[in-house]
Amino acid sequence: MSTTPTVTPAAATDAPAGAAAAAPPRFAGARRFARSFRSRRAGLAGLGILLLFTVLALAAPAFIGPDQLDVTKVNGPLLAGPSASYPLGTDQAGRSVLMLLIWGARESLQIGVIATVLTVVFGSAVGIVAGHFGGFVGRALMHVTDWFIALPSLPLAISLAAVLGQGQASITIAIAATSWTATARLVRAQTLAVEARPFVERARALGAGNRQIMLRQVLPNVMPLILVSSTLTVAGALLSEATLTFLGLGSPTDVTWGEMIHDAFFGGAFTANAWWYLLPPGLAILAVVLGFTLTGRAVEHVLDPRMENKR
Repeated sequence: MSTTPTVTPAAATDAPAGAAAAAPPRFAGARRFARSFRSRRAGLAGLGILLLFTVLALAAPAFIGPDQLDVTKVNGPLLAGPSASYPLGTDQAGRSVLMLLIWGARESLQIGVIATVLTVVFGSAVGIVAGHFGGFVGRALMHVTDWFIALPSLPLAISLAAVLGQGQASITIAIAATSWTATARLVRAQTLAVEARPFVERARALGAGNRQIMLRQVLPNVMPLILVSSTLTVAGALLSEATLTFLGLGSPTDVTWGEMIHDAFFGGAFTANAWWYLLPPGLAILAVVLGFTLTGRAVEHVLDPRMENKR
Protein backbone atom coordinates (compact mmCIF):
# COMPACT_ATOMS: atom_id res chain seq x y z
CA MET A 1 0.00 0.00 0.00
CA SER A 2 1.47 3.32 -1.08
CA THR A 3 1.36 6.34 1.12
CA THR A 4 1.30 9.90 -0.08
CA PRO A 5 3.49 12.41 1.69
CA THR A 6 1.64 15.00 3.69
CA VAL A 7 2.70 18.57 4.13
CA THR A 8 2.35 19.92 7.60
CA PRO A 9 1.18 23.51 8.13
CA ALA A 10 4.60 24.43 9.44
CA ALA A 11 6.28 23.15 6.30
CA ALA A 12 3.72 24.88 4.13
CA THR A 13 4.38 28.18 5.80
CA ASP A 14 8.16 27.69 5.78
CA ALA A 15 8.36 27.41 1.99
CA PRO A 16 6.89 30.81 1.17
CA ALA A 17 8.90 32.36 3.97
CA GLY A 18 12.11 30.90 2.55
CA ALA A 19 11.17 32.01 -0.94
CA ALA A 20 10.43 35.52 0.31
CA ALA A 21 13.72 35.61 2.15
CA ALA A 22 15.57 34.53 -0.97
CA ALA A 23 13.82 37.09 -3.17
CA PRO A 24 15.68 40.35 -3.65
CA PRO A 25 14.30 43.23 -1.57
CA ARG A 26 12.22 45.82 -3.31
CA PHE A 27 14.12 48.81 -4.69
CA ALA A 28 17.45 47.08 -3.95
CA GLY A 29 18.89 48.39 -7.21
CA ALA A 30 17.84 51.94 -6.38
CA ARG A 31 19.46 51.69 -2.95
CA ARG A 32 22.70 50.38 -4.47
CA PHE A 33 22.65 53.22 -6.97
CA ALA A 34 22.12 55.78 -4.17
CA ARG A 35 24.99 54.35 -2.12
CA SER A 36 27.35 54.43 -5.09
CA PHE A 37 26.25 57.94 -6.04
CA ARG A 38 26.77 59.24 -2.49
CA SER A 39 30.40 58.14 -2.65
CA ARG A 40 31.06 60.60 -5.50
CA ARG A 41 31.57 64.09 -4.17
CA ALA A 42 31.56 65.73 -7.59
CA GLY A 43 28.17 64.19 -8.36
CA LEU A 44 26.77 65.32 -5.02
CA ALA A 45 28.05 68.84 -5.64
CA GLY A 46 26.40 68.89 -9.06
CA LEU A 47 23.16 67.54 -7.65
CA GLY A 48 23.23 70.18 -4.91
CA ILE A 49 23.60 72.95 -7.52
CA LEU A 50 20.67 71.59 -9.50
CA LEU A 51 18.47 71.25 -6.41
CA LEU A 52 19.23 74.84 -5.41
CA PHE A 53 18.22 76.27 -8.78
CA THR A 54 15.21 73.96 -9.00
CA VAL A 55 13.90 75.10 -5.62
CA LEU A 56 14.41 78.75 -6.57
CA ALA A 57 12.61 78.21 -9.88
CA LEU A 58 9.65 76.44 -8.29
CA ALA A 59 9.34 78.92 -5.43
CA ALA A 60 9.73 82.03 -7.62
CA PRO A 61 5.99 82.77 -8.00
CA ALA A 62 5.61 82.78 -4.21
CA PHE A 63 7.73 85.91 -3.67
CA ILE A 64 7.99 87.51 -7.12
CA GLY A 65 4.91 89.35 -8.28
CA PRO A 66 4.05 90.47 -11.81
CA ASP A 67 4.66 94.11 -10.86
CA GLN A 68 8.32 93.38 -10.15
CA LEU A 69 8.88 92.23 -13.74
CA ASP A 70 6.61 94.67 -15.57
CA VAL A 71 8.66 97.56 -16.98
CA THR A 72 5.60 99.82 -16.92
CA LYS A 73 5.13 99.41 -13.16
CA VAL A 74 8.72 99.41 -11.88
CA ASN A 75 10.11 102.67 -10.52
CA GLY A 76 13.56 101.65 -9.33
CA PRO A 77 16.80 103.43 -10.27
CA LEU A 78 18.17 102.68 -13.72
CA LEU A 79 21.32 100.52 -13.92
CA ALA A 80 22.03 101.10 -10.24
CA GLY A 81 24.75 99.07 -8.57
CA PRO A 82 24.21 96.52 -5.80
CA SER A 83 22.67 97.91 -2.62
CA ALA A 84 20.62 96.80 0.36
CA SER A 85 17.38 97.21 -1.58
CA TYR A 86 18.79 95.63 -4.77
CA PRO A 87 21.46 93.02 -3.86
CA LEU A 88 22.43 92.52 -7.51
CA GLY A 89 21.59 96.00 -8.74
CA THR A 90 18.99 96.94 -11.34
CA ASP A 91 18.63 96.75 -15.11
CA GLN A 92 18.03 99.53 -17.62
CA ALA A 93 14.30 99.54 -16.72
CA GLY A 94 14.83 99.70 -12.95
CA ARG A 95 13.99 96.06 -12.26
CA SER A 96 15.88 94.02 -9.68
CA VAL A 97 18.51 91.83 -11.35
CA LEU A 98 18.15 89.30 -8.54
CA MET A 99 14.42 88.91 -9.22
CA LEU A 100 15.09 88.61 -12.94
CA LEU A 101 17.76 85.99 -12.27
CA ILE A 102 15.45 83.87 -10.12
CA TRP A 103 12.56 84.11 -12.55
CA GLY A 104 14.90 83.45 -15.45
CA ALA A 105 15.88 80.15 -13.83
CA ARG A 106 12.24 79.09 -14.12
CA GLU A 107 12.00 79.90 -17.82
CA SER A 108 15.47 78.67 -18.84
CA LEU A 109 15.20 75.35 -17.01
CA GLN A 110 11.75 74.79 -18.48
CA ILE A 111 13.04 75.27 -22.02
CA GLY A 112 16.10 73.10 -21.36
CA VAL A 113 14.16 70.21 -19.81
CA ILE A 114 11.38 70.16 -22.43
CA ALA A 115 13.89 70.35 -25.28
CA THR A 116 15.88 67.52 -23.70
CA VAL A 117 12.80 65.31 -23.34
CA LEU A 118 11.93 65.84 -27.00
CA THR A 119 15.55 65.24 -28.04
CA VAL A 120 15.98 62.05 -26.03
CA VAL A 121 12.60 60.55 -26.93
CA PHE A 122 13.00 61.14 -30.66
CA GLY A 123 16.70 60.21 -30.78
CA SER A 124 16.14 57.04 -28.74
CA ALA A 125 13.23 55.99 -30.96
CA VAL A 126 15.30 56.48 -34.11
CA GLY A 127 18.28 54.63 -32.62
CA ILE A 128 16.27 51.64 -31.39
CA VAL A 129 14.31 51.26 -34.64
CA ALA A 130 17.46 51.59 -36.78
CA GLY A 131 19.40 49.12 -34.66
CA HIS A 132 16.58 46.59 -34.42
CA PHE A 133 15.41 46.42 -38.02
CA GLY A 134 18.65 47.17 -39.84
CA GLY A 135 18.54 46.67 -43.57
CA PHE A 136 16.89 49.37 -45.65
CA VAL A 137 15.08 50.92 -42.69
CA GLY A 138 18.23 51.17 -40.59
CA ARG A 139 20.31 52.56 -43.44
CA ALA A 140 17.66 55.13 -44.34
CA LEU A 141 17.38 56.36 -40.73
CA MET A 142 21.14 56.58 -40.37
CA HIS A 143 21.46 58.48 -43.66
CA VAL A 144 18.96 61.03 -42.34
CA THR A 145 20.91 61.20 -39.07
CA ASP A 146 24.19 61.73 -40.92
CA TRP A 147 22.57 64.46 -42.99
CA PHE A 148 21.53 66.33 -39.84
CA ILE A 149 25.01 65.82 -38.37
CA ALA A 150 26.61 67.30 -41.49
CA LEU A 151 24.50 70.45 -41.24
CA PRO A 152 25.84 73.21 -38.96
CA SER A 153 23.61 72.98 -35.89
CA LEU A 154 23.63 76.67 -34.91
CA PRO A 155 22.65 78.09 -38.32
CA LEU A 156 19.99 75.39 -38.64
CA ALA A 157 18.58 76.22 -35.20
CA ILE A 158 18.60 79.93 -36.03
CA SER A 159 16.76 79.26 -39.30
CA LEU A 160 14.14 77.07 -37.62
CA ALA A 161 13.57 79.53 -34.80
CA ALA A 162 13.26 82.41 -37.27
CA VAL A 163 10.74 80.50 -39.40
CA LEU A 164 8.66 79.36 -36.43
CA GLY A 165 8.63 82.83 -34.87
CA GLN A 166 9.89 84.30 -31.62
CA GLY A 167 9.06 82.60 -28.36
CA GLN A 168 9.86 79.68 -26.11
CA ALA A 169 8.04 77.11 -28.27
CA SER A 170 10.06 77.89 -31.39
CA ILE A 171 13.36 77.85 -29.49
CA THR A 172 12.47 74.54 -27.84
CA ILE A 173 11.61 72.92 -31.18
CA ALA A 174 14.74 74.34 -32.82
CA ILE A 175 16.96 72.92 -30.06
CA ALA A 176 15.30 69.49 -30.19
CA ALA A 177 15.48 69.35 -34.00
CA THR A 178 19.24 69.94 -33.99
CA SER A 179 20.27 67.88 -30.93
CA TRP A 180 18.78 64.40 -31.38
CA THR A 181 21.46 62.96 -33.66
CA ALA A 182 24.03 62.17 -30.95
CA THR A 183 21.43 60.29 -28.90
CA ALA A 184 20.29 58.35 -31.97
CA ARG A 185 23.86 57.26 -32.78
CA LEU A 186 24.59 56.16 -29.20
CA VAL A 187 21.32 54.28 -28.77
CA ARG A 188 21.70 52.52 -32.14
CA ALA A 189 25.15 51.25 -31.21
CA GLN A 190 23.89 50.00 -27.84
CA THR A 191 20.85 48.41 -29.50
CA LEU A 192 23.09 46.42 -31.86
CA ALA A 193 25.06 45.16 -28.86
CA VAL A 194 21.92 44.18 -26.97
CA GLU A 195 20.36 42.46 -30.00
CA ALA A 196 23.40 40.17 -30.24
CA ARG A 197 22.84 38.75 -26.75
CA PRO A 198 21.34 35.26 -26.25
CA PHE A 199 18.22 36.37 -24.36
CA VAL A 200 17.02 38.30 -27.42
CA GLU A 201 17.43 35.20 -29.57
CA ARG A 202 15.46 33.19 -27.00
CA ALA A 203 12.71 35.82 -27.06
CA ARG A 204 12.51 35.55 -30.85
CA ALA A 205 12.40 31.75 -30.64
CA LEU A 206 9.49 31.98 -28.21
CA GLY A 207 7.54 34.08 -30.70
CA ALA A 208 8.16 37.61 -29.46
CA GLY A 209 7.36 40.26 -32.06
CA ASN A 210 9.40 43.30 -33.03
CA ARG A 211 7.48 45.63 -30.73
CA GLN A 212 7.84 43.33 -27.74
CA ILE A 213 11.56 42.88 -28.31
CA MET A 214 12.17 46.62 -28.66
CA LEU A 215 10.09 47.59 -25.61
CA ARG A 216 10.76 44.70 -23.24
CA GLN A 217 14.22 43.48 -24.21
CA VAL A 218 16.12 46.36 -25.80
CA LEU A 219 14.71 49.47 -24.11
CA PRO A 220 15.42 48.40 -20.48
CA ASN A 221 19.01 47.59 -21.42
CA VAL A 222 19.67 50.91 -23.19
CA MET A 223 17.87 52.97 -20.55
CA PRO A 224 21.05 53.64 -18.48
CA LEU A 225 22.70 55.11 -21.58
CA ILE A 226 19.59 57.21 -22.27
CA LEU A 227 19.63 58.48 -18.68
CA VAL A 228 23.25 59.56 -18.90
CA SER A 229 22.65 61.15 -22.30
CA SER A 230 19.70 63.08 -20.87
CA THR A 231 21.70 64.71 -18.08
CA LEU A 232 24.38 65.82 -20.52
CA THR A 233 21.87 66.94 -23.15
CA VAL A 234 20.22 69.39 -20.74
CA ALA A 235 23.49 71.27 -20.40
CA GLY A 236 23.78 71.64 -24.17
CA ALA A 237 20.13 72.69 -24.42
CA LEU A 238 20.66 75.47 -21.87
CA LEU A 239 23.64 76.79 -23.80
CA SER A 240 21.67 76.64 -27.05
CA GLU A 241 18.75 78.51 -25.46
CA ALA A 242 21.08 81.23 -24.20
CA THR A 243 22.67 81.52 -27.64
CA LEU A 244 19.39 81.76 -29.53
CA THR A 245 17.82 84.27 -27.15
CA PHE A 246 21.00 86.36 -27.12
CA LEU A 247 20.72 86.56 -30.91
CA GLY A 248 17.24 88.04 -30.52
CA LEU A 249 15.15 84.97 -31.37
CA GLY A 250 13.42 84.89 -27.99
CA SER A 251 10.30 86.78 -27.02
CA PRO A 252 11.03 90.22 -25.48
CA THR A 253 8.33 89.60 -22.88
CA ASP A 254 9.95 86.39 -21.58
CA VAL A 255 12.57 86.50 -18.85
CA THR A 256 15.34 83.97 -19.42
CA TRP A 257 19.05 84.07 -18.70
CA GLY A 258 19.82 84.39 -22.39
CA GLU A 259 17.29 87.21 -22.73
CA MET A 260 18.92 88.96 -19.75
CA ILE A 261 22.31 88.86 -21.49
CA HIS A 262 20.68 90.11 -24.69
CA ASP A 263 18.99 93.02 -22.88
CA ALA A 264 22.20 93.86 -21.03
CA PHE A 265 24.21 93.91 -24.25
CA PHE A 266 21.75 96.10 -26.12
CA GLY A 267 20.63 98.10 -23.09
CA GLY A 268 23.89 99.90 -22.43
CA ALA A 269 25.31 97.70 -19.69
CA PHE A 270 28.69 97.53 -21.41
CA THR A 271 29.05 101.27 -21.85
CA ALA A 272 27.79 101.89 -18.29
CA ASN A 273 30.17 99.25 -16.84
CA ALA A 274 27.15 97.58 -15.22
CA TRP A 275 28.92 94.34 -14.40
CA TRP A 276 26.18 93.40 -11.92
CA TYR A 277 23.78 93.07 -14.86
CA LEU A 278 26.11 91.11 -17.14
CA LEU A 279 27.76 88.61 -14.80
CA PRO A 280 24.84 87.00 -12.86
CA PRO A 281 23.03 85.38 -15.83
CA GLY A 282 26.29 84.16 -17.34
CA LEU A 283 27.43 82.70 -14.02
CA ALA A 284 24.02 81.10 -13.50
CA ILE A 285 24.23 79.39 -16.89
CA LEU A 286 27.76 78.23 -16.09
CA ALA A 287 26.69 76.88 -12.68
CA VAL A 288 23.70 74.91 -14.01
CA VAL A 289 25.67 73.49 -16.95
CA LEU A 290 28.39 72.46 -14.49
CA GLY A 291 25.79 70.88 -12.22
CA PHE A 292 24.28 68.80 -15.00
CA THR A 293 27.72 67.79 -16.27
CA LEU A 294 28.96 66.68 -12.84
CA THR A 295 25.75 64.80 -12.16
CA GLY A 296 25.78 63.13 -15.56
CA ARG A 297 29.40 62.02 -15.22
CA ALA A 298 28.71 60.61 -11.75
CA VAL A 299 25.68 58.69 -13.01
CA GLU A 300 27.76 57.36 -15.92
CA HIS A 301 30.44 56.04 -13.59
CA VAL A 302 27.89 54.48 -11.23
CA LEU A 303 26.06 52.67 -14.03
CA ASP A 304 29.29 51.59 -15.73
CA PRO A 305 32.02 50.84 -13.15
CA ARG A 306 34.42 50.02 -15.98
CA MET A 307 34.75 53.77 -16.53
CA GLU A 308 37.10 53.83 -13.55
CA ASN A 309 39.64 51.75 -15.46
CA LYS A 310 39.47 54.11 -18.45
CA ARG A 311 40.49 57.22 -16.53
